[in-house]
Amino acid sequence: MTATSLPLIIFIFYFAVNIAVFLIFGYDKRNAPGNRWRISESMLLTLAFFGPFGAIAAMKVFRHKTRKMKFYLVPLFAAIHLAIILYGISAIA
Repeated sequence: MTATSLPLIIFIFYFAVNIAVFLIFGYDKRNAPGNRWRISESMLLTLAFFGPFGAIAAMKVFRHKTRKMKFYLVPLFAAIHLAIILYGISAIA
């Protein structure tokens, strides 16, 4: 593995995590009506911490967890990730 391929691998992994979070939020929304198995809010928030862009997209697309106050943290998670990404890009350039 070369040093130039590492950022690509990190990007692919990060993208996959956000896609997985998006799908998990959608799964939880699909199971919301009725008495089907649900994912706990604490688990959804933990997942949102690691994949905030997928979580934000899912919250918009599925209209899921948008009224819960604790999920107002998700944009903050995204801002933190964005700051880290921008810092990483500036360090590479």
